[in-house]
Amino acid sequence: MNATSEPVGTLAVALSHAAQLLERDPAQAAEQTLEILKVIPDQPAAMLLLGVAYRRIGNAKLAVQTLDTLSAQHPKWALAHYELALALAELRRGDAAVTALRRAVELKPDMPDAWRALGDHLNAAGDAQGADAAYAQHIKHSTRDPRLMEAATALIENRIAIAEALLREHLIQYPTDVAAMRMLAEVAGRLGRYADSETLLTRCLELAPGFAAARHNYAVVLHRQNRFSDALMQLDRLLESDPRNPSYRNLKAAILGRIGEYDRSIALYAEVLAEYPSNAKVWMSYGHSLKTAGHQKDCVSTYRKSIELAPNLGEAYWSLANLKTFRFEPHEIEAMRAQLCRSDLRDEDRFHFHFALGKALEDAGEFAESFDHYEKGNSLRRALIQYDADETASHVHRSKALFTKQFFGERAALGCPAQDPIFIVGLPRSGSTLLEQILSSHPLVEGTMELPDIISIARTLGGRRMRGETSKYPEVLQSLDAVQLRTLGERYLEQTRIQRKTDAPFFIDKMPNNFAHTGLIHLILPNAKIIDARRHPLGCCLSGYKQHFARGQHFTYSLEDIGRYYHDYVELMCHFDEVLPGRVHRVIYEELVDDTDTQVRRLLEHCGLPFDERCLRFYENDRAVRTASSEQVRRPIYREGVDQWRQYEPWLAPLKSTLGAVLEVYPNTPEFNTR
Repeated sequence: MNATSEPVGTLAVALSHAAQLLERDPAQAAEQTLEILKVIPDQPAAMLLLGVAYRRIGNAKLAVQTLDTLSAQHPKWALAHYELALALAELRRGDAAVTALRRAVELKPDMPDAWRALGDHLNAAGDAQGADAAYAQHIKHSTRDPRLMEAATALIENRIAIAEALLREHLIQYPTDVAAMRMLAEVAGRLGRYADSETLLTRCLELAPGFAAARHNYAVVLHRQNRFSDALMQLDRLLESDPRNPSYRNLKAAILGRIGEYDRSIALYAEVLAEYPSNAKVWMSYGHSLKTAGHQKDCVSTYRKSIELAPNLGEAYWSLANLKTFRFEPHEIEAMRAQLCRSDLRDEDRFHFHFALGKALEDAGEFAESFDHYEKGNSLRRALIQYDADETASHVHRSKALFTKQFFGERAALGCPAQDPIFIVGLPRSGSTLLEQILSSHPLVEGTMELPDIISIARTLGGRRMRGETSKYPEVLQSLDAVQLRTLGERYLEQTRIQRKTDAPFFIDKMPNNFAHTGLIHLILPNAKIIDARRHPLGCCLSGYKQHFARGQHFTYSLEDIGRYYHDYVELMCHFDEVLPGRVHRVIYEELVDDTDTQVRRLLEHCGLPFDERCLRFYENDRAVRTASSEQVRRPIYREGVDQWRQYEPWLAPLKSTLGAVLEVYPNTPEFNTR
């Protein structure tokens, strides 16, 4: 009924009328339900409709008041808790929304929309594991087809092989089933087969363009493949129809950070933080953004807020330690020790505490205990990852066999002729960030970050889909013609364009692991500059060993592994010195520290850049820096860091043994076998 109509005969008819109005005219629906409630106060169905109507007309405050009362009166009504959560989300009360959604799915597990909303909120709040579990439940309960229920259950229980087999069999019979396609794409994503996942989701969206859950999965897969522009396009499309979705906004904030849009990223994280003020991981993510943008004082306070909310969050302590210039207070050191005494501490928190304590005790001069914590942290981390040093060695030997003087001679002057990129390669913690800061202080050069694009191109060329498969890279390069090589160079420039924010003609890609792809870089971008940042083997390897990396660099969690990796790196770069003489300019970190002026002039000369005094005052450059050295390179060069490894020399015998001649002749290069 409405304000002027005659009373409707029965309650059921009145409620039905209000429900119909809700879809086309929520304001009228609100009036109708208010009339019902005048006659029958606190009538549950009417209160639910009223709360939904208030939310849809934009009055979230009244919606929350109505639905909060309703859920208190009917605490076992799952739908009331679900609708309350949606209204709370409109008021940006994310933590309270999560509580209401958890109650809803506890009361009624077969609520797919509630599971998906919970996943979105948990994702935004930084709980990736919880979000994945909620999304899996959403998939299960949104699948009404009994033929898919078994596959959905296998997916929830992480029985990936069974889920994959069932879904493939189903799609043979029903090739246009978009729900099954999305589930199979989820399987491919969990296995790291992102190209397969992308193909499935592309087809899924061709058949069902309005399938929002699949489009969100598509954006995630594009992001994981470093296709940032494409991912943002999908997210913006999703946000047009659901602008307050926390998961969409959180992913957009992460991508904006990856492409150097730090102010926009920080603003989005601040929005999310307003909705999840009691979530420690949100505070930590916010701190990471502030750190990158150079707001050290603010990021320290956010990390400490994260610790206040979750004292067992080891990563928050490590984030403070990872500022490098930060010093822990004695009570903070004791708090970390106390956490390590807990029997219920997760491995991830435990190894972060060990790394943080290693740094804290190093600063205090307690080197024996410091190394003990570093060793324990590395041991825990090494047990959780897959890294095979033989694969790296094999890549080096295969590269040496392929990349001969004759090979390059036959392909001279091919590739894309652009001169824009300056690649800084080597090992992490070798001084590469310092070189980037020096070069990016030149007005003709723009600093970006460690770009993943060369590695992505190499992986695509390799065609490896499963761990254990042999990659076709680098041998596949010998089959590429002039057009293909030029296209790859142009593809690199196009993919990295989103990272460039100025009109400077040159930009830096400082992904250190690109040393392994020096041959590829030369073939597709023959005029790009390549700088090899090299540091004393013990200093570089130990610094990597003391570092916990957010992603990648799996060779750093064992002294033997990192020693072998450094040895392989020197061997491969020595080979390129022989077959491409003068192509790579090497900067020895210790020489840069001892005679900065001379080394900077040589560096600029190699890059074809005129000398600029600002390169010597690099520490005045206030650009964003996204590496572990971000705070260190905002200070003048200091000599103390060069020999810090000597404090740990008593424990470095395994590293010395593995390095062998590479250590003995540094900074020179030992002779290696020709193959």
